[in-house]
Amino acid sequence: MTEFHRITGGSMRSSEQPYVSVVTPFYNTEDYLSECIESVLAQTYDNFEYILVNNCSTDSSLEIANSYAAHDSRIRLVTNDTFLSQVQNYNQSLRLISKESKYCKIVQADDWIFTECLAEMVGVAEKYPSVGLVTSYLLRGNSVLGDGLPYPSTFVQGKKICKLQLLNHPDMFVIGSPTAQLIRSDLIRNRDPFYDESSRDFEDYEVWLILLKEADFGFVHKVLTFRRVENESITKKISSFSPNLLVAYICLRRYGKDYLTNIEYDERFRIIQDRYYTTLASYIVNHYNYDFFRYHFDMLRTTGYKINKLEFLKHIMYEIINLIRHPKLLIKAIKYYSSLNAKQQAAWR
Repeated sequence: MTEFHRITGGSMRSSEQPYVSVVTPFYNTEDYLSECIESVLAQTYDNFEYILVNNCSTDSSLEIANSYAAHDSRIRLVTNDTFLSQVQNYNQSLRLISKESKYCKIVQADDWIFTECLAEMVGVAEKYPSVGLVTSYLLRGNSVLGDGLPYPSTFVQGKKICKLQLLNHPDMFVIGSPTAQLIRSDLIRNRDPFYDESSRDFEDYEVWLILLKEADFGFVHKVLTFRRVENESITKKISSFSPNLLVAYICLRRYGKDYLTNIEYDERFRIIQDRYYTTLASYIVNHYNYDFFRYHFDMLRTTGYKINKLEFLKHIMYEIINLIRHPKLLIKAIKYYSSLNAKQQAAWR
């Protein structure tokens, strides 16, 4: 089997369709939940269950879910006994999938999927039994994401796609968000918890850098999922902090040598480290953004990595030299630093 393959053939009859568990964990998403649920119920694919998991919502989300569950036998509505973090809630939801399901499709509560989504993704997965993850192009607001694979290839060896990701992330991200993925159910059953529950922002990406060592990757060259941008509350908080570059830096250090040759790893690490240190130094010296600084250094500490102080100092000095050339900016930076309390000043040092 070569690296890239194309799938051909018609749709499956209902009696031949593998059973799919569709899962939507939700918490206080009353504005979007109906659209999400209706997109799943409108699938051209027939053979699926739909598990709605209420994480102790305090708005009308539970009532909305109940109204759909009362009229569609495919829906199973579950409410958590206690409130869980987002990742814990996703893991708990995945534990509920049917033992009979061959595939699992997460649909996040503020997203939705196009009517052909299940049929197209299952079609690729069935064509290639070694595939553990299928994704497609993703419509995020008004932008289409997920490009990077040559058309019309629908199969890539797992190690090949991870290598491609590590050599191109954060500029390319084919693996996609949870809503953009169809997962082989046995991979979920064999890993508990499925997502790492430690304090990270990249558990969905990391799990596939682990599992695609053994499983392969499928892709549908169609826009099959929609990701809402106006409700990305968690993402919005850190979107200005260059989180994708941080994730690229951490995951390259952690998994790069699993997929890259020594020469490839060294060259990519040099590029990513230079980009990352330049970004950090620029924000620290030119923008003096304390929250930005804390986010990055807290994340590095929790993942067990440290900044190369000598290399980082070079980037800091370069930015300082540039700052000195602009006295107004230098005065502004000094005033900001002077306004920090003792604890904050210690953190900068």
